[in-house]
Amino acid sequence: MFTTPMRSTRPAALLTLAAALLSTAGPIRAQVQPPTNTRPMAVPITQSIPDAEDKPFPGTIQLAIDASDTTTGAFRVTETIPVPAGQSRLTLLYPKWLPGNHGPEGPIAELVDVRFYAGGKPLTWSRDPVDVYAFHVDLPAGTSEITARLIHTSPLRTSEGRVTMTREMLNLQWEKMSLYPAGYYVRQIKVQPTVTFPAGWQVFTALDGKAATGSVVTWAVTDYETLVDSPIFAGAYADRHDLGKGVFLDIVADKPELLKIAPENLATYRNLVDEALLAYGAKHFDHYDLLLALTDRMGGIGLEHHRSSENQYEPRTLVDWAAGDWDRNVIAHEFSHSWDGKYRRPARLWTPDYRVPMQDNLLWVYEGQNQFWGLVLAARSGVQSKEQVLGQFANYAGVFTQYPGREWRSVEDTTHDPIIANRKPKPFSSLARNEEYYTEGALIWLEAEAIIREGTGGRKGMDDFAKAFFGMKDGDWGVLTYELPEVVQTLNAVYPYDWAGFIKTRIQTAGQPSPLGGIERGGYRLVWKEEPNPYDKARMAAAKYISLYHSIGLAIDSDGKVTASLWNGPGFAAGIVTGMQILSVNGKTYDQDTIRAAITAAKGNTAPIELIVKRDDVVRTVQLSYHDGLRWPWLERAVPGTAPTGLDKLLAPRAPAAKKLAAK
Repeated sequence: MFTTPMRSTRPAALLTLAAALLSTAGPIRAQVQPPTNTRPMAVPITQSIPDAEDKPFPGTIQLAIDASDTTTGAFRVTETIPVPAGQSRLTLLYPKWLPGNHGPEGPIAELVDVRFYAGGKPLTWSRDPVDVYAFHVDLPAGTSEITARLIHTSPLRTSEGRVTMTREMLNLQWEKMSLYPAGYYVRQIKVQPTVTFPAGWQVFTALDGKAATGSVVTWAVTDYETLVDSPIFAGAYADRHDLGKGVFLDIVADKPELLKIAPENLATYRNLVDEALLAYGAKHFDHYDLLLALTDRMGGIGLEHHRSSENQYEPRTLVDWAAGDWDRNVIAHEFSHSWDGKYRRPARLWTPDYRVPMQDNLLWVYEGQNQFWGLVLAARSGVQSKEQVLGQFANYAGVFTQYPGREWRSVEDTTHDPIIANRKPKPFSSLARNEEYYTEGALIWLEAEAIIREGTGGRKGMDDFAKAFFGMKDGDWGVLTYELPEVVQTLNAVYPYDWAGFIKTRIQTAGQPSPLGGIERGGYRLVWKEEPNPYDKARMAAAKYISLYHSIGLAIDSDGKVTASLWNGPGFAAGIVTGMQILSVNGKTYDQDTIRAAITAAKGNTAPIELIVKRDDVVRTVQLSYHDGLRWPWLERAVPGTAPTGLDKLLAPRAPAAKKLAAK
């Protein structure tokens, strides 16, 4: 249909103006330019710190530390450093990548009041803007030495870090309170150490050439690498025991009565020395100090060194021998590290100084196999009971039967966790995974032991690997590095097998079945009981919490605070997460007995467990659906008869004295 156009009622002039504007609208928009955004270019990072060279540093550093102030916990340091001829600037480094920590954990924030002098006059210095662990000190012409004065402020509370000084004891770690010159391998830097201690304290370290004048102790000149590897334990209440073979047990305690150890219990540590030497077949130290702190005041530690180790037990662990059984594995673990980790070390975990990053991907050997040997040697020597060690293996195995993080993350990838996570707590560690190269690594090496034993008709086992891999060059106190092919090659020399495929599957591939092969091949099986195994029971009692990980998927402290929630577990499904507090259980005030009784009562029926929980300022009721009862992992014998199984034989003593003690 055709229609007549509507007549406009607007004036002709307005229509003409509108038409003119429309005709110019396009060109006007085209002429308007958008604002120009400023786009910066990256400033190149200039390398201002020399790489380490394997050449001697000229002269000897004098390092004097006043460690007598137990009130403030401050270590006051005076370090006199020679200056190589012709230098106008000296770069000094604070250790960043610390051996045994497996990550960049040097606590530089605790280094304060840093000042430098030459000829008694202050020097100007600046911190490197890229590597903040480096100090550039400007030198007047002709400077032959400088003096650094600084303070290491040891934490006074656990919220500030690990406490290393109390009124009764201290743990002096040289790398936390000293600087070293850049440009040199640390083994090429000579140091003369001196420390002033509180009056009357006994002092223990692996350093040589000790000389004391009152409370001032000096040691012979050593190199910086050895110094850092030789920490000090000192205390008002202390004792020393000769364990034979050049090994000593050096103990400091919160109170003098905690030092008492029954002769038969002390004998287990002598057995430990014998068992380790038998297992490895060689000795890679001239003398060795097991440094042990019996304390709940100084921070806990377990740290390996070549000729010593730093260890902490709960205060009454030696006095209440049976009750402390769960707590004594750390010494066996750290002593074993003298062979596995200090003498034999992954090539990329050895570095020429403490600035070069460490590469952790072989920690499943360094720490995983050492976790295995720590348990084995503890059981063989009697430092821990066999039942306790079986409980620890059960604890490891039980966790990995329901561990969602294993679906996406391999054991090898967890070796990077000390760097990625910096050992901080995680909201859902079961999904994120932690440093399971220790515990899952131990279970995988247990399977390797069972494969070798089974394949050789019981003639060989991991002892043969230990002798071949860690026990070479008896008397060598150096560091012998390795790469993965040597691990595979040595395993094949002990027993031909597809070890490369075994490692690829168990270590480098995610989503594997629970690592129970070593337990099952060893004649045991993982079972579930309504009471915790000896290890879990003692550990929970000591820490005053309850782990219900395998039932409702929660760990809860004595105040009802949730400290862990299993991803996709029953508690998680009910909306219970870390930090919540459980106020009541089925209408009754929360305590451990009440929650255990509620889980037991819910077994086999459909009624949920009713919890009242508090998060921040919100209180609410949740219904927790779980009906399988209390569950804790145990290992129990799986074969008929009484003849020792493969796992029994692995944990049995080898040394004559240990056999005699075990027979009593």
